[in-house]
Amino acid sequence: MRKAEEIPPCCEGHDGQESIARTNATGTTPMLPVLASWSSSFVDDLALAREDLLGSLAHVTMLGAVGLLTPGDCARLRDALFDMLDRADRDELHLPPGEEDVHMAIEGELTRALGDVGKRVHTARSRNDQVSTALRLHVRDRCAAMLREVAALLADLAQWADEETAIVPAFTHRQRAQPVSARFLLVAWAMPIARAGEALRFALTQMSACPLGSGACSGTSLPIDRALTARLLRFDAPTVNALDTVGDRDFELDFAWAGARVLLALSRLAADVIDFSSQEFGYVRLGDAISAGSSMMPQKKNPDIFELVRGKSALGVANLVHLLTLVKGLPTGYNRDLQDDRRAVLGTAPLVLGALGAVRAAIPHLSFDDARCRAGLADGATQATDLAEALVKRGVPFREAYRAVGAVVRAARDGGTTLATVGAVRAREAHPGLDDEALGVLVPERAVEAKRSTGGTSSEVTGTQVGHLRAVAHELSFAAQEVPSLAALAAGLREEGVP
Repeated sequence: MRKAEEIPPCCEGHDGQESIARTNATGTTPMLPVLASWSSSFVDDLALAREDLLGSLAHVTMLGAVGLLTPGDCARLRDALFDMLDRADRDELHLPPGEEDVHMAIEGELTRALGDVGKRVHTARSRNDQVSTALRLHVRDRCAAMLREVAALLADLAQWADEETAIVPAFTHRQRAQPVSARFLLVAWAMPIARAGEALRFALTQMSACPLGSGACSGTSLPIDRALTARLLRFDAPTVNALDTVGDRDFELDFAWAGARVLLALSRLAADVIDFSSQEFGYVRLGDAISAGSSMMPQKKNPDIFELVRGKSALGVANLVHLLTLVKGLPTGYNRDLQDDRRAVLGTAPLVLGALGAVRAAIPHLSFDDARCRAGLADGATQATDLAEALVKRGVPFREAYRAVGAVVRAARDGGTTLATVGAVRAREAHPGLDDEALGVLVPERAVEAKRSTGGTSSEVTGTQVGHLRAVAHELSFAAQEVPSLAALAAGLREEGVP
């Protein structure tokens, strides 16, 4: 084994290239290759190449504006960065994996291409604020994409609700409870998705400040203009405190929380579709185009797509827990632990967008089986509360009415009949007010239309609910449109020109 002093002094990365983020003060021997490789985030960071290039373009443009770069050097750096960005857009940007991460790899490419000019790109910034900026740009862009899909799904559900006429049993404790319109059920499916959309919109508000210029932890003594870089990247303002900024991943927590909320809402919708499309329920029919078969049982028509939506929600929850656990107990400022946020952050949007896309694609191939739905309401038991309320309308105290109807239900069961067919003679044995007129509320349509209270099931009220869904969908879509795309940022930076 060679002695340490026999190893030539250098600052090499794990592929033998010179590592930018290492000096002789770090050590005159290179890091062990196995440790350099193990500690690298290069592969995960490749997904942030475009965001890093945009951040660098804004930074270089600002350096030129304040005189820290000459117009010539600024132009050369901008041209090289735009060339790399164009190649990234075409999936033709190939960075050698010699650095710790993609951010240093991009700087290395600039240095190899431009020599000393390339070495000027990192003036007045640290990897700490550089990484934070790239992550915010990514999360902001993906949050907007998720918001657009949530809005589109809400619009899809509102449209289906407007067209649906079936009446179905609603469930509590997984027991048939009361009759509701399918339109009412579809709104119930949509509301958690709408609230998740509001969580996404909130997450967007939490990434409105630009970290660039925070430096390693305390800013810089150079005369930079942080407000300019914030404007160039379409942030509202620079972040307030540099030490807080470089260790801040709260915006990732908000993003992952909102993403998990979307997945959980879709998972609950999927659970209903899975149950309702089973032979035991039969309320929902699966179209052939969204059904899966069995490798052994030829009769099967399985709701695999919805089972996968339900299953993948676990991964979204895992991403949130990963990030929460990662930042728990970290001291103030940047710590290398934060490098391990990448997979959770970068993996959230594909999960959410995939699940949203699957549900949107499947919805046109779902339909309610009106006959099976009505069969689930035929015995009248789900209208028992309506019967009790018919007595209340005649002045009977609710608890008395409640017990009277319970007695009728029990008598019907014991007599081998149902509440719908028990008849007024036997019903009046439990309470004299249970005459033919009162028993008329056992018709499912009447029970549905009778619920005129806010949030109820009548046609008028559910029409208002569908209108609310459409309004929320419009608002969320508008909020997504307000977020500049990465392509729009690039176009704005090109128009900005050399200061």
